Amino acid sequence: MKLQNLFIIAIFISLAACKSQPEKVDYKITGVPFNEVKINDNFWLPKIETNRTVTIPASFAKCEETGRVENFVKAAKKEGAFGTTFPFDDTDIYKIIEGASYSMSVHPDPKLDHYVDSLITIVAAAQEPDGYLYTARTIDPQHPHKWSGSERWVQESVLSHELYNSGHLFEAASAHYQATGKRNFLNIALKNADLLDQVFGPGKRNDAPGHEIVEMGLVKLYRITGEKKYLNLAKFFIDSRGKENDPKKAYSQDHKPLIQQDEAVGHAVRAGYLYSGVADVAALTGDSAYLAAIDKIWDNAVSKKLYITGGIGARHEGEAFGDNYELPNLTAYNETCAAIANVYWNYRMFLLHGDAKYIDVLERSLYNGVISGVGLDGKTFFYPNPLECDMHYHFNSGEALDRQPWFDCSCCPTNMCRFIASVPGYIYAQSNNALYVNLFAQSSSTVQLNKKLPVAISQETKYPWDGQVKISVSPEKASQFTLCLRIPGWAENQVVPSDLYSFVSPETGLVSVTVNGEPVQYKTEKGYAVIDREWKQGDVVSYNIPMSIRRVEANAQVADDAGKVAIERGPIVYCLEGADNGADLMTLSLPDSSKLTESYNSGELSGVVTISGDAEIAKGKKTEVRKFTAIPYFVWNNRGADEMKVWIPRK
Repeated sequence: MKLQNLFIIAIFISLAACKSQPEKVDYKITGVPFNEVKINDNFWLPKIETNRTVTIPASFAKCEETGRVENFVKAAKKEGAFGTTFPFDDTDIYKIIEGASYSMSVHPDPKLDHYVDSLITIVAAAQEPDGYLYTARTIDPQHPHKWSGSERWVQESVLSHELYNSGHLFEAASAHYQATGKRNFLNIALKNADLLDQVFGPGKRNDAPGHEIVEMGLVKLYRITGEKKYLNLAKFFIDSRGKENDPKKAYSQDHKPLIQQDEAVGHAVRAGYLYSGVADVAALTGDSAYLAAIDKIWDNAVSKKLYITGGIGARHEGEAFGDNYELPNLTAYNETCAAIANVYWNYRMFLLHGDAKYIDVLERSLYNGVISGVGLDGKTFFYPNPLECDMHYHFNSGEALDRQPWFDCSCCPTNMCRFIASVPGYIYAQSNNALYVNLFAQSSSTVQLNKKLPVAISQETKYPWDGQVKISVSPEKASQFTLCLRIPGWAENQVVPSDLYSFVSPETGLVSVTVNGEPVQYKTEKGYAVIDREWKQGDVVSYNIPMSIRRVEANAQVADDAGKVAIERGPIVYCLEGADNGADLMTLSLPDSSKLTESYNSGELSGVVTISGDAEIAKGKKTEVRKFTAIPYFVWNNRGADEMKVWIPRK
């Protein structure tokens, strides 16, 4: 009897313990990982393959050629001098390893795996016994890099980038561990993270990271290990901002506490990484003040500071956001890394809110401002991405007018290495009993709904050149669940989720949906066509997204775009380039009456849809009518340096 009573008591204690456990907090929606999505289209697959076979190997070679690898060798020996330009050059190796890891997870490559392991061995040898890893100091502690400060961390909030290096280390090590199952790189990262936890925190150092990303990296380590100290440290770094309420620190978003910020300011890449990290921590802690802050900042960015290409960061000075509506074209900065950061941020906002408007911004950045950053050859790059080139203003890093194979500061090429490999992970998502189709690309995956129902899903489409999408949905067994098809904002007369841009002529053609050939009723919720029904194996959804040529005008407060129009078709922004339009390009104007037509050119610039029509060119007192051709913005400058413009004077 006593034994039975003890057993009953044990059950009650167990139940009480379960009740006392707080409900796990996290993103309400989960993305389907990139390595569980197979892309087999003619748009993204060639880019991913070029990244794997050209961009990643070329970038590794540049790291060896320029002394970035040698910096780690010198640090291990503690001899010689730091051999490159910037104290954050270590991160280039980390980012390429991250991209290589993503690539190997879907395309095993023993030779690449061996090479990456050899680099990790070199990195491990450069790490100091307590976990510190920063070659700009370790090589010669008595004469560190001029940005580094005389002691560890003293210049962190300004120039040293010590925590920035750590953040990219954590991101890369997490990717490598998840791709290979090996702990050799992860152990280096954890040793460094444990040092940060010993040095920073309540009652310890409270420096705000000068260049954010360590917050995102710490969250990834927390997800892998379950060690709460990493999440707590990420939150501590966020809460360390704005202690002095100094407006001069807006450059690194350190001008006021995060929860008091309501405008996108300062260095655009740092900002995008910070807001992404804040979203991660908000999701994992349920911090509503964080959420309110990044909601306000997002509204400001999308309504007043977003380029039509999805780029962010108007100013070369400080690589920074400008004032509200400050969106110049010729001098636009739009760093490639900032466009990537914008994708990271908007994806996390979608995971928090489940609203398609965030994917609308993500898609705009992805198809325009991100992939414009790498040439079709996979080994030449833009650092800034302007919306106009007059062949006089030297916009690219290094005072160049064309794409370059590398830069002294090569954050953008190496960021492309890691980003392009991960693109399939933005296509699908799921939440309990709902399956989201966010991006349209010929692809396939199997998604677990409610952690128990496998659902095979695939797309057949020529998107972004064609709006017809055939979606096959095959659950393991007939089941009731919800399919959420994103209705692109541009298909509903909304260029972006604000009044920053608008279509000159609204259209009435709406998307159409059939299931197994029959029209289906759907609800529209947060920008999705929501179809809740019993699905069975072999069900086919035919989704048609009208994709006509549209003229766009900017808000009247955007001075540089006054009296001009841009051309879009589907998610693609177009531009005029000298190679197609001759020497009078900069004086060309587009009459409202000009009929615009499209054509697919299979060989031109690796296969794109071009747009043509009649333009006008002033010749003294006369006006000459001339045919023009517009190409997708992301492929410009692949035929050499030339004039270009996105915004065209309107007549």
